[in-house]
Amino acid sequence: MLYKKKWPLVVFLVPGLLFMLVFLYIPFIENIKNSFYDMPAIVKMPGTEWKFIGLENYKRLLTDTDVRTALLNSVKMMVLTVIFEVGIAFVLAVLVSQVKKLQQLFRTVYFFPVVISATAIGLLFKLFYNYNGGMLNQILEVFGVEPVNWLSPELAFIMVCIPTLWSYIGFYFVILLTGLSDIPDDIYEAASIDGCNRFKQVFYITLPMMKSVFFTSVTLAVTGALKVFDLPWVMVPNGAPQGMTHFLGTYMYQQTFGLNNYDYGSTLAVLIVVLGIVVSKGVGFLTEDKEERAEKKAKRVREKAEKKAALSGKKVQKREVA
Repeated sequence: MLYKKKWPLVVFLVPGLLFMLVFLYIPFIENIKNSFYDMPAIVKMPGTEWKFIGLENYKRLLTDTDVRTALLNSVKMMVLTVIFEVGIAFVLAVLVSQVKKLQQLFRTVYFFPVVISATAIGLLFKLFYNYNGGMLNQILEVFGVEPVNWLSPELAFIMVCIPTLWSYIGFYFVILLTGLSDIPDDIYEAASIDGCNRFKQVFYITLPMMKSVFFTSVTLAVTGALKVFDLPWVMVPNGAPQGMTHFLGTYMYQQTFGLNNYDYGSTLAVLIVVLGIVVSKGVGFLTEDKEERAEKKAKRVREKAEKKAALSGKKVQKREVA
């Protein structure tokens, strides 16, 4: 055993557990309960009554076209985060890992956007995209090109995705660069002596040895895409134009605090949490190594067999004593 005394574990773990229970699990259970009621206000006021409506809000989810748009946009964002956030971060990490002297400088430069508030980034890019006097249109005017409405229905989703993806590349870059630093240089040197070029080294050495770090980054990116809210809301509030840039988070916020549909907002929150659990478990299952999965299954079988053997042994002892 790592700890012979149990009280240090209790001292450190119980407060965190209580904190999560009070501020996460109990509110979420309350949120599930609220989704089954018609809520005229966010809290029960004297003289008001919440009417039980059963699954009406969940039925509404199935027919709400804005939910479909928000869900589709969130799924698109998941795919884009894996391709661009994790993909570009991995390429940058591989390149920077070859530079020893300026590695800390690159780490700071690429991580800097993560430190900036998403609200500030949203306002900055909104100024870039501004039709009248925005930086992008000023550049186009220099070349004699007509100004472009960058937040039009055709371009709005892509224009919102660009700063959202850019702002978190540095986060995954640092994670992947740290994983790369754990791979011994001797392995690469031996591969070079055997005539293995850099591309093959990345494919046959780097990727297999960084599999757990890479898949962790993918899981964080995919689940994080479900929580996208602040930057899109600043750039295109209320899913503008025409609700086409809604994500699940922005649509939930609009329904809850913009339109005062507190019960429907609670239902959307339940949907986001359930999707987050399903997606994270799905990504974990797809990225888990088959050999590791088989080993875990065999371990569970052994543990069950040992427990049964121990129980049967105790029963035999009791009979002998009797």
